[in-house]
Amino acid sequence: MGVGLFVIGTDTEVGKTLVSCALLHRLRERHAAVVGMKPISAGASGDDSDDVNQLRAAGSLRVSPELDNPYALPEPLSPHIAARRAGVGIDIELIVARYRRLAALADAVVVEGAGGFCVPLSDTHSGADLAQALGLPVVLVVGLRLGCLNHALLTHEAIRARGLVLAGWVANRIDPAMQAQDDNVATLRARLAAPLLADIPRLAAAQPTQVRIRLPDEDAFA
Repeated sequence: MGVGLFVIGTDTEVGKTLVSCALLHRLRERHAAVVGMKPISAGASGDDSDDVNQLRAAGSLRVSPELDNPYALPEPLSPHIAARRAGVGIDIELIVARYRRLAALADAVVVEGAGGFCVPLSDTHSGADLAQALGLPVVLVVGLRLGCLNHALLTHEAIRARGLVLAGWVANRIDPAMQAQDDNVATLRARLAAPLLADIPRLAAAQPTQVRIRLPDEDAFA
Protein backbone atom coordinates (compact mmCIF):
# COMPACT_ATOMS: atom_id res chain seq x y z
CA MET A 1 0.00 0.00 0.00
CA GLY A 2 1.48 3.32 -1.07
CA VAL A 3 1.80 6.45 1.02
CA GLY A 4 -0.62 9.32 0.45
CA LEU A 5 -1.13 13.04 0.90
CA PHE A 6 -4.28 15.15 0.57
CA VAL A 7 -3.75 18.65 -0.83
CA ILE A 8 -6.33 21.31 -0.03
CA GLY A 9 -6.47 25.08 -0.34
CA THR A 10 -7.71 28.03 1.65
CA ASP A 11 -9.93 28.77 -1.36
CA THR A 12 -10.21 28.00 -5.04
CA GLU A 13 -7.53 29.22 -7.49
CA VAL A 14 -4.74 29.28 -4.90
CA GLY A 15 -2.36 26.84 -6.59
CA LYS A 16 -3.41 23.40 -5.40
CA THR A 17 -2.62 21.77 -8.74
CA LEU A 18 0.78 23.46 -8.94
CA VAL A 19 1.66 22.27 -5.44
CA SER A 20 0.24 18.78 -6.03
CA CYS A 21 2.37 18.42 -9.16
CA ALA A 22 5.46 19.74 -7.38
CA LEU A 23 4.93 17.14 -4.65
CA LEU A 24 4.58 14.42 -7.29
CA HIS A 25 7.90 15.44 -8.83
CA ARG A 26 9.60 15.30 -5.43
CA LEU A 27 8.04 11.94 -4.63
CA ARG A 28 9.39 10.57 -7.92
CA GLU A 29 12.88 11.17 -6.53
CA ARG A 30 12.11 8.56 -3.85
CA HIS A 31 9.57 6.25 -5.46
CA ALA A 32 9.19 4.53 -8.81
CA ALA A 33 5.40 4.48 -9.07
CA VAL A 34 3.83 7.85 -8.22
CA VAL A 35 0.36 9.00 -9.22
CA GLY A 36 -1.93 11.99 -8.72
CA MET A 37 -5.65 11.78 -8.10
CA LYS A 38 -8.30 14.45 -8.67
CA PRO A 39 -11.44 12.80 -7.26
CA ILE A 40 -13.70 15.62 -8.49
CA SER A 41 -12.93 17.98 -11.35
CA ALA A 42 -15.40 20.67 -12.38
CA GLY A 43 -15.13 22.48 -15.68
CA ALA A 44 -13.75 19.58 -17.67
CA SER A 45 -13.26 20.02 -21.41
CA GLY A 46 -14.28 16.77 -23.06
CA ASP A 47 -13.30 13.89 -20.79
CA ASP A 48 -10.36 15.58 -19.07
CA SER A 49 -9.73 18.77 -17.12
CA ASP A 50 -6.52 20.76 -17.31
CA ASP A 51 -5.84 20.03 -13.64
CA VAL A 52 -6.18 16.29 -14.21
CA ASN A 53 -3.89 16.40 -17.23
CA GLN A 54 -1.25 18.28 -15.24
CA LEU A 55 -1.40 15.68 -12.46
CA ARG A 56 -1.06 12.88 -14.99
CA ALA A 57 1.96 14.56 -16.57
CA ALA A 58 3.64 14.98 -13.16
CA GLY A 59 3.16 11.37 -12.08
CA SER A 60 5.00 8.28 -13.29
CA LEU A 61 2.16 5.75 -13.17
CA ARG A 62 -0.55 5.65 -15.84
CA VAL A 63 -3.98 4.50 -14.71
CA SER A 64 -7.52 4.58 -16.07
CA PRO A 65 -9.60 7.77 -15.65
CA GLU A 66 -12.05 5.95 -13.39
CA LEU A 67 -9.24 5.69 -10.84
CA ASP A 68 -7.52 9.08 -10.98
CA ASN A 69 -10.60 11.21 -11.83
CA PRO A 70 -13.83 9.42 -10.83
CA TYR A 71 -16.00 12.51 -11.25
CA ALA A 72 -15.33 14.78 -14.26
CA LEU A 73 -18.09 17.38 -14.17
CA PRO A 74 -18.54 19.68 -17.18
CA GLU A 75 -19.39 23.02 -15.51
CA PRO A 76 -16.91 25.11 -13.46
CA LEU A 77 -19.12 25.35 -10.39
CA SER A 78 -19.09 24.21 -6.78
CA PRO A 79 -19.03 20.38 -6.91
CA HIS A 80 -22.51 19.92 -5.43
CA ILE A 81 -24.06 22.29 -7.99
CA ALA A 82 -22.01 20.95 -10.93
CA ALA A 83 -22.93 17.38 -9.98
CA ARG A 84 -26.63 18.16 -9.61
CA ARG A 85 -26.73 19.91 -12.99
CA ALA A 86 -24.95 16.94 -14.55
CA GLY A 87 -27.38 14.50 -12.97
CA VAL A 88 -24.62 12.90 -10.93
CA GLY A 89 -24.41 12.03 -7.24
CA ILE A 90 -20.94 12.24 -5.68
CA ASP A 91 -20.32 9.12 -3.60
CA ILE A 92 -17.53 9.47 -1.03
CA GLU A 93 -17.33 5.71 -0.52
CA LEU A 94 -16.70 5.24 -4.24
CA ILE A 95 -13.87 7.80 -4.13
CA VAL A 96 -12.30 6.07 -1.14
CA ALA A 97 -12.52 2.71 -2.93
CA ARG A 98 -10.84 4.18 -6.03
CA TYR A 99 -8.13 5.73 -3.86
CA ARG A 100 -7.42 2.38 -2.24
CA ARG A 101 -7.08 0.76 -5.65
CA LEU A 102 -4.61 3.47 -6.63
CA ALA A 103 -2.68 3.09 -3.39
CA ALA A 104 -2.40 -0.65 -4.03
CA LEU A 105 -0.80 0.06 -7.42
CA ALA A 106 1.43 3.00 -6.49
CA ASP A 107 4.24 3.74 -4.08
CA ALA A 108 2.80 7.22 -3.45
CA VAL A 109 -0.47 9.01 -4.22
CA VAL A 110 -1.16 12.76 -4.08
CA VAL A 111 -4.88 13.54 -3.89
CA GLU A 112 -5.95 17.06 -4.86
CA GLY A 113 -9.15 18.26 -3.25
CA ALA A 114 -11.76 20.49 -4.87
CA GLY A 115 -11.98 24.13 -3.78
CA GLY A 116 -11.62 24.77 -0.07
CA PHE A 117 -11.69 22.22 2.73
CA CYS A 118 -15.43 22.49 3.50
CA VAL A 119 -16.72 22.91 -0.05
CA PRO A 120 -20.09 21.12 -0.44
CA LEU A 121 -20.00 17.88 -2.45
CA SER A 122 -23.69 17.09 -2.07
CA ASP A 123 -26.67 18.17 0.01
CA THR A 124 -25.26 16.23 2.96
CA HIS A 125 -21.47 15.93 2.53
CA SER A 126 -18.48 18.22 2.09
CA GLY A 127 -14.83 18.10 1.16
CA ALA A 128 -14.08 17.80 4.86
CA ASP A 129 -16.09 14.56 4.96
CA LEU A 130 -14.04 13.24 2.04
CA ALA A 131 -10.78 14.19 3.74
CA GLN A 132 -11.90 12.45 6.91
CA ALA A 133 -12.96 9.32 5.01
CA LEU A 134 -9.58 9.13 3.27
CA GLY A 135 -7.75 9.82 6.53
CA LEU A 136 -4.65 11.14 4.79
CA PRO A 137 -2.19 13.73 6.11
CA VAL A 138 -3.11 17.15 4.76
CA VAL A 139 -0.99 19.72 2.93
CA LEU A 140 -2.62 23.17 3.02
CA VAL A 141 -2.00 25.66 0.20
CA VAL A 142 -2.44 29.23 1.41
CA GLY A 143 -3.03 31.75 -1.37
CA LEU A 144 -1.48 34.97 -0.08
CA ARG A 145 -4.11 37.65 -0.53
CA LEU A 146 -6.20 39.80 1.78
CA GLY A 147 -8.14 37.54 4.16
CA CYS A 148 -5.74 34.59 3.91
CA LEU A 149 -4.86 34.60 7.61
CA ASN A 150 -8.45 34.03 8.66
CA HIS A 151 -8.98 31.42 5.92
CA ALA A 152 -5.82 29.54 6.82
CA LEU A 153 -6.43 29.52 10.57
CA LEU A 154 -10.08 28.49 10.20
CA THR A 155 -9.06 25.69 7.82
CA HIS A 156 -6.44 24.52 10.30
CA GLU A 157 -9.09 24.37 13.02
CA ALA A 158 -11.41 22.41 10.73
CA ILE A 159 -8.64 19.93 9.89
CA ARG A 160 -7.93 19.32 13.57
CA ALA A 161 -11.65 19.04 14.36
CA ARG A 162 -11.80 16.12 11.89
CA GLY A 163 -8.96 14.35 13.67
CA LEU A 164 -6.61 14.83 10.72
CA VAL A 165 -2.93 15.72 10.64
CA LEU A 166 -1.72 18.92 9.00
CA ALA A 167 1.55 17.59 7.59
CA GLY A 168 2.68 20.91 6.16
CA TRP A 169 1.60 24.08 4.42
CA VAL A 170 2.62 26.15 1.42
CA ALA A 171 2.57 29.93 1.00
CA ASN A 172 1.72 30.87 -2.59
CA ARG A 173 2.16 34.57 -3.38
CA ILE A 174 -0.70 34.83 -5.85
CA ASP A 175 -1.50 38.55 -5.38
CA PRO A 176 1.45 40.82 -6.19
CA ALA A 177 -0.47 43.83 -4.84
CA MET A 178 -0.90 42.35 -1.36
CA GLN A 179 0.91 44.35 1.31
CA ALA A 180 3.05 42.93 4.15
CA GLN A 181 3.34 39.50 2.58
CA ASP A 182 6.39 38.53 4.64
CA ASP A 183 4.57 39.57 7.82
CA ASN A 184 1.61 37.39 6.86
CA VAL A 185 3.88 34.39 6.25
CA ALA A 186 5.58 34.98 9.61
CA THR A 187 2.20 35.10 11.34
CA LEU A 188 1.19 31.76 9.84
CA ARG A 189 4.55 30.19 10.67
CA ALA A 190 3.92 31.12 14.31
CA ARG A 191 0.32 29.90 14.39
CA LEU A 192 0.11 26.85 12.14
CA ALA A 193 1.33 23.73 13.92
CA ALA A 194 3.06 22.34 10.84
CA PRO A 195 6.18 23.05 8.78
CA LEU A 196 6.29 25.50 5.88
CA LEU A 197 7.08 23.27 2.88
CA ALA A 198 7.45 26.02 0.28
CA ASP A 199 7.16 29.78 -0.15
CA ILE A 200 6.28 30.24 -3.81
CA PRO A 201 6.97 33.65 -5.37
CA ARG A 202 4.69 35.14 -7.98
CA LEU A 203 5.64 33.27 -11.16
CA ALA A 204 4.43 33.86 -14.70
CA ALA A 205 3.18 30.54 -16.13
CA ALA A 206 4.61 28.69 -13.13
CA GLN A 207 5.76 25.14 -13.71
CA PRO A 208 5.91 22.47 -10.97
CA THR A 209 9.63 21.94 -11.60
CA GLN A 210 10.20 25.61 -10.69
CA VAL A 211 8.70 25.14 -7.23
CA ARG A 212 11.21 24.45 -4.49
CA ILE A 213 9.19 22.28 -2.14
CA ARG A 214 10.17 19.79 0.49
CA LEU A 215 8.21 16.74 1.45
CA PRO A 216 6.62 16.37 4.87
CA ASP A 217 8.47 14.19 7.34
CA GLU A 218 8.01 10.51 6.54
CA ASP A 219 6.35 10.03 9.95
CA ALA A 220 3.51 12.29 8.76
CA PHE A 221 2.66 10.13 5.76
CA ALA A 222 -0.29 7.76 5.85
